[in-house]
Amino acid sequence: MNISYLKHEEIDKNKWDQCINNANNQLIYAYSYYLDLLSKNWDALVMNDYEAVMPITWNEKFGTRYLRQPAFTQQLGIFGNCLFTEHITESFIDKALKLFSFIEINLNYANKYQQSGKKKCNLILPLNTHFSDIEKNFRKDFVNKIKNSNLIYQASEEFEKAIQSFKENYSDKIHLSKNNFDDWLQVCIILKKKEQLFVREVTSPKGELLSIVLFLKDAKRIYYVMSTTIPAGRKQESNYFLLYHLIKEFSNQDLIFDFEGSEIPSIQSFFKKFGAIEQPYPFIRINNLPFGKKWLKDFQDYYKR
Repeated sequence: MNISYLKHEEIDKNKWDQCINNANNQLIYAYSYYLDLLSKNWDALVMNDYEAVMPITWNEKFGTRYLRQPAFTQQLGIFGNCLFTEHITESFIDKALKLFSFIEINLNYANKYQQSGKKKCNLILPLNTHFSDIEKNFRKDFVNKIKNSNLIYQASEEFEKAIQSFKENYSDKIHLSKNNFDDWLQVCIILKKKEQLFVREVTSPKGELLSIVLFLKDAKRIYYVMSTTIPAGRKQESNYFLLYHLIKEFSNQDLIFDFEGSEIPSIQSFFKKFGAIEQPYPFIRINNLPFGKKWLKDFQDYYKR
């Protein structure tokens, strides 16, 4: 097992994307065209001839380079068409630690790593059975409400409206910069051309927008990425209605619906009402900085909480 460090310009993007495409643990966040726009700096660790790969998403502050998790990439880590033993994961992380003294990243659900600081919550729902079977695991109380609702579920081409609605309704609750959103818009433009992005919305019978969601899609998953429900929609539980009909629309297909999880218990509880099951992923934070820089970084992180 030979793991090489490649600078960005040395990466064979065709081989990289083929590796992600064939990976047992394929995720849309790891494709080169996705990373190119969301991580200003990213290099790679590559095992043998692209048998397994790990994006090295780095930044630099005060003369120190460190690994960090880019916005809109829930999970990265190691990808490939192999059995991810703990030895493979440790080999990649050990290689990364020889290059970077500070690491704060999420691995993906298939990566086993005993030294992980904690496991983060993700929730998924397999869609490969008939909707009537999937629906049996939904909470009965909200299913009855949905079936008696007069709301309207429909497709939309307006992904920019979905992004703008999200910004307008949640800008005070999220930690994303203008640059983050500008980069995200460029990603969405590319994904739309690749038919890996779609939007669904719920309106009242009078045409009032109540909920709008931007989804991503690859060969294996639908990703619940950017969801907005306005106050009038919350009163009518329009997000329940939207997810119910989205799951119905894509049921009986060889896909997984990825709720993208949450560390917030109330949101976890909401997802579990649809029969979602947990698929956690490791979070790593390793600080091997020299004493002075290590203390400063820990101090800054403490006061961010």
